[in-house]
Amino acid sequence: MAALAEVRVEQVAREDLVMFVNACFSCTGQREFYGDARGQSVSIEFLHQYILGNYRRLYARTLAAGINHFNQAQILLNLLASGSPADARDKQEEGALIAAALRALPPQRAFRVLESLRGRRINNRRARAVARDYVRGRANLAFDAVKYRAKLRAAVSHGHLKLEGELGHFLFHGWKKRVFTQPLLETFRRAHYTQEALYELPYTVAEGLAVKHGIPRDVFLQRIEPRLTAAERLRLQASAARERGTPPPVDLGRASLTKLALYVLALAPEVRSERHAELHAALEQAAARVLRRAPSPLRRVAAILDNSYSSSGSLEKRRRPLGVALATHYLLSAAAREYRAWWTSPVEEPLLVSARGQTDLATPLLDALAWGADLVVIVSDGYDNDPPQAVAELTRVFRTKLDPGRRTALVHVNPVFDSEGFAPRSFGAAVPTVGVRDAEDVPTVLGFARFAEGAASLSELEAYLASRVEAMLARDARERPDGEGAVVGPGLEAALTEEGGS
Repeated sequence: MAALAEVRVEQVAREDLVMFVNACFSCTGQREFYGDARGQSVSIEFLHQYILGNYRRLYARTLAAGINHFNQAQILLNLLASGSPADARDKQEEGALIAAALRALPPQRAFRVLESLRGRRINNRRARAVARDYVRGRANLAFDAVKYRAKLRAAVSHGHLKLEGELGHFLFHGWKKRVFTQPLLETFRRAHYTQEALYELPYTVAEGLAVKHGIPRDVFLQRIEPRLTAAERLRLQASAARERGTPPPVDLGRASLTKLALYVLALAPEVRSERHAELHAALEQAAARVLRRAPSPLRRVAAILDNSYSSSGSLEKRRRPLGVALATHYLLSAAAREYRAWWTSPVEEPLLVSARGQTDLATPLLDALAWGADLVVIVSDGYDNDPPQAVAELTRVFRTKLDPGRRTALVHVNPVFDSEGFAPRSFGAAVPTVGVRDAEDVPTVLGFARFAEGAASLSELEAYLASRVEAMLARDARERPDGEGAVVGPGLEAALTEEGGS
């Protein structure tokens, strides 16, 4: 009995962790086609607190699993709010993970995490050390002080941090009261009094000052254009395109695979037809870039791609499920030696796909199995309704009667989080379900699928996460600007090794 109980405990732990990792890939707290944002937020917050309370070490290691930025930020805040673990090795690893994950976030998200420490009243020694190390490690803190002034001020004041030179005076004593020797700070001060100076500032800062000076929008944009970053230029073009009712432009040679697929889907069908060769080549090149970063050689692959009406997504995530399906189509096509795709509503040309009709996944799945694929990837939100539950029954019979030896691998890739089920919706026990946000996650989650299927033990899952942690910390050490290769900064290391508080 004791042995059976131990096996059951291990099974529950593995299922809990798989569910959490899947949720962290797919959930962003935004509205989906079948669920509102409130339900998403409540469900994912419950999962975070449950996993943190029961599997803290693995909760922290999830930071290295490739999950999305939204859930990385939640894990960082929850770990800092709960103090340090008692075990010294866990404390060291967790501190290194927190520091590395925070540095890897885009700066606006990282500063938002630090700002949230004040909102949640998290001010223990470790939280202050994390904030101090992050601020000290920034390559151009004067730029951050101008561009992220409110967030940096919140982090510095809440963490009782000391700033060198003129930064403290700039943030807390008012930029009007003195002339600064630091060029960017002085430019910011002068821009409040002269229009010419504001064109030397970052666009996001200059934009507000242009309104203050009463500069016409078209004049401002024309003169600030040389200082725009690529992302800012694209955002402005997207805004203008929305006003005209046309899709926003993208840099076809540099855009990510999923972003490129979403851009294609936003174009009118006749435009897609006219630009077919250009768009097709751009998607193939984007898929090749993904595979260079994460090689995934596959043999005979079949894809079942859901383009039913629910793949149109929500107002916040417009056409995202369909975009992930289209991007995955190009990714698998590039990765496989042999490849065929079946859409729920058949299309002659993938670039002309649209969201329409019911979700009949069983018919194309039968065709894919008859074709003899080694791997069948189903990209869907999990709501098969034509007929309902057909995929669950079909795969159950296939596994028990036709393929008990599992010669054919089945994987369900789901870009939609189901708040009621606390995980991406699945097709039953015969098909492992893995969550994604972007098609770029597919190489990672295909490796994770064996844990979702139950074919691997809890110890193997722990070893998998441990290997991801090792790789993440090694990468962080290589990218550290100080070149010391340390994964824990001096301030954080002191906070981690001191006895007592957290």
